[in-house]
Formats: sequence, structure tokens, C-alpha cells
Amino acid sequence: MPTLQEGLEKKTVAAADALVQRLDETRLRCYACGHECPIPEGAVGVCKVRFNRGGRLHVPWGYVGGVQCDPIEKKPFFHVHPGALAYSFGMLGCDLHCSYCQNWVTSQALRDPMAVAPPMDVTPQSLVQDALRLGANIVVSTYNEPLITSEWAVAIFKEAKAAGLMTGYVSNGNGTPRVLEYIRPWVDAYKVDLKSFDDRHYRQLGGRIQPILDTIRRLHEMGIWVEIVTLLIPGFNDSDDELRRLTGFLASVSSDIPWHVTAFHKDYRMTDPENTTPEMLMRAAEIGCAAGLHHIYAGNLPGEVGPLEDTRCSGCGTTLIERYGYFVRRYRLTPEGGCPSCGHQVPGRWSLSFEGQITSRPFLPGRRGFSLAPL
Repeated sequence: MPTLQEGLEKKTVAAADALVQRLDETRLRCYACGHECPIPEGAVGVCKVRFNRGGRLHVPWGYVGGVQCDPIEKKPFFHVHPGALAYSFGMLGCDLHCSYCQNWVTSQALRDPMAVAPPMDVTPQSLVQDALRLGANIVVSTYNEPLITSEWAVAIFKEAKAAGLMTGYVSNGNGTPRVLEYIRPWVDAYKVDLKSFDDRHYRQLGGRIQPILDTIRRLHEMGIWVEIVTLLIPGFNDSDDELRRLTGFLASVSSDIPWHVTAFHKDYRMTDPENTTPEMLMRAAEIGCAAGLHHIYAGNLPGEVGPLEDTRCSGCGTTLIERYGYFVRRYRLTPEGGCPSCGHQVPGRWSLSFEGQITSRPFLPGRRGFSLAPL
């Protein structure tokens, strides 16, 4: 019986030329994530899924570790076609090892023997056809870290765009200039999980903060729509000082970047901190507002955070989109994405009109759209 690692090694192709550099006769450098691993012959990168065999960088291809249909608000994107259905797929592996990961079954599958997410054979065409069958508006690479599987995501996104669908990444943001240029033509929206504003904390999670900050700034400069999420963890990243520096940085990139501050709950290997309260989220939102951010949302506690689930006009304060969790209760934007009261343009990627929601809850797609065959 082959191991998961052995099975995945058969599901690979050569890395994109833009994402690999030969260092010498035996070593290659990978540019898929901010680690920029120098990988000797026979070795794997930090991510555990990109490896050097025979002087060639092999990268994941041809499978998914999970597929699910989500309301786009779950990603979360609040300024991208509210109410849309996001067809979400992921592979296996991650370049970080967060002890509180909520997708650890897929992201930590090659580090943790308790993480079991059997990979399933698919093609880019079959995924996109299933997304169309289910009425999705956007196809999203998520559940594991999409940067380390960018070749596969781009192959799917090419099919998706040809079919008229939008595309998105839900990512930790640990990028490089090379990988961002590689995905740039194919990605419409990008959610970055800004986990802390302390490099010491990032090193505990297996990374560094600077590549994440560089990615956020570069994505905005590229014109890709960006939304930021910070999971607020008591005792880890919730001090007033850290939140002031974090939100101050975001405002320095653009005051119009939506910031989602969401509630931690005990998960995976982090069970010591107390769960985040609504009061903690509202305090963080006040700090973000003082920093100059125009669009701040509090998540994971529906109905407990006052108006912080709603989109409001930063010009006159009118409530434009009312939400309860992932459910869009009311939509008042003009076809041009403006406020009907004062005409102020709200930044985002809007529909000409609200087309309703297929669902306000995640669901698994039916399996008649393609054959899901375990590796």
C-alpha cells in the first residue's frame, strides 16, 4: 500500500519555468512561496509537495483534496459579487504550520498522520464544467495554500475564464514577485490571511512577515482585488499596539481595502486561548477605524457584532448591504457600484444587480459532474 507521499509524487508535472531557477548541478530554487527553497536532488521544499527529482522540480497536478460550494461571503469576499456561489477546490500541503489551522485536514496532510483527506483524480475541464452546472460565478483555490500549487490553479483558471467565470485565491499571502506575476493574468480576487504584525509570531507559524506585507502591497499595485482577514486570537495577536500597527499598514496601502477581523475558536492543536468574544472584535474594529480603514467587518459571530457584518457607504454612512453571517438580507448598491443616497462609489467588483443567493451555507457538489476517483 503506497503512502500518501508516494501517491502524490505520481501526480506531478514539471514546474512552470517562471517559478524555478537552477542553482548548480544538483540544486534548484523554487519561487512558489516566500521561503524560496533551495532544493537539492532528492529533497522536498518546506511545503512538502514540490520536490527535485532528476534535476527537475516536480509540482502537484491532477487531483483535489477537497471540493465544496460556498457562498462567496465565506471566503470571505464581501466586495466581490455579493450572493455569488464560489466553487472552491484545494489540493494538499502548506508552507506554514499554524497550530490553529481550521483546514488542517488538507493543509497538514503531509505533516500530520491524523490529517486524512484522500486525493481524488480530476481535470481542469471537469472542475469547471461542474462549477457551471451548479451555477457558480467564481472558482476559488483554497483549503490548502494555493501559492504552492499555482501551476494547477492556473490551468483551472484558464478554463474558468474561457467559460466566463471569475477566479480567486484564498491564501496566507506568503508570495514572491515571480509567483504573483505568474498568476496575475488569471486571478481576479485575492484574500490574504494577515495572521499577525509581529515577525516573532510568524516564525512560530513557520514563516516571516515581510513576504506577506510585500504580497499585499504588490497585489494592490497589480490591480487584483484584495481583502484581508485577521483571525483575532486572545494573547497571540490581539494587543492594541499590534492591531494599531497592522491596521496602520493596511491603511498605508489603501484605506479602501476591506479588513475582516474574525473570531478564534479552539481548533486543531491550539486549545489554550479563550474563544474570541464579540467585544474583542468590536474593539479591534474601533482600532482599524481610527487607523483610517473604511470597510471593516467582524466575522464568525453572526448577529453578535452590531453593524459590523454590513457594508456601509464611507461617504454618507448609508447601509448598502445587510448581512447575517453569509446571508445577504438586503442589497442597495446601484448598478455602477455606488451609494443610492450620495452617489459615492464603493470599491469592489460588483454585479449590475443583486441576483439572489443559491445558498447561504456551504454544500458539497453532486458527484455526477465528474468522476471522483481516489488515488
